[in-house]
Amino acid sequence: MEFFQIYRPITANPFQSDDSYREYEPCEALKPYIRCFWGSWRPYWEEQGDYGVSTVIPDTCMDIIFDVNFTDNYINSSFCGINDSSFHSHRKVEKSCVVSTFAIRFYPWSAVFFSEESMRGVKNRFFDVDSHFSSIRKEIAPLLFDITSINERIPLVEAVLMRYLKLERKNRIVTEAVGEILRHRGNLRMDKLAGELHVSNRQIERVFKENTGVSPKTLSSLIRYQYVWQEALFQRNFQMQDAVSKFGYTDQSHLIREFKKFHSLPISKALENARKDVGFLQ
Repeated sequence: MEFFQIYRPITANPFQSDDSYREYEPCEALKPYIRCFWGSWRPYWEEQGDYGVSTVIPDTCMDIIFDVNFTDNYINSSFCGINDSSFHSHRKVEKSCVVSTFAIRFYPWSAVFFSEESMRGVKNRFFDVDSHFSSIRKEIAPLLFDITSINERIPLVEAVLMRYLKLERKNRIVTEAVGEILRHRGNLRMDKLAGELHVSNRQIERVFKENTGVSPKTLSSLIRYQYVWQEALFQRNFQMQDAVSKFGYTDQSHLIREFKKFHSLPISKALENARKDVGFLQ
């Protein structure tokens, strides 16, 4: 079974769909590597003003983001590595303009298959796209001025990504380790993981940082948090104590503390924020 079939990380507001943000499925060939494409479905007029603060949670993914300004004819492009804590994004528009966003969201194990560099040092950091994906950026960026509909952009970008997909970069240790972490839903001791793979803790740590930017322990903790977040959000009768047992927390206080550390909010407030505009969850 492919990893994407058992693990689909989500954001703090997975039901969001407006002019600036919608998610789109990749083609079948890219589903093991691309969590989604996201952005504005068409260019839109953005008024000058302060659009407030939004919370970005650790979704275990990495993103290439293109912000296109049609009024001033330029593109800002960035690459974001895995975050192991939430942060607040403050959007303030200094000048009214016509804009659109197009982004590629990679699974934690797959960004390296498209990159020109390793993932070492990308945790909690933003880079210019050229630092890791210069060839991809050079092919995609010019398309974004000529093709403005996201539905028309996606197949063109998919063709570019398929040309740069380097499956020879797959690392056996990382692949087998991620499989074990997902099978245990993040509840796995690292010494046990290293023993099952017949490698040293030092070796698994090194290859993980080269391929994902984070340690196996960090990725495991984030994946467990993601499973809890989805359980809380999608289960109508979510019970904290059941989750403690299911996901291997010491007790309820441990779960609450870990969730707040990653999400920056208690579960009740996180659910309130995510569900506020979704009728079927009321």
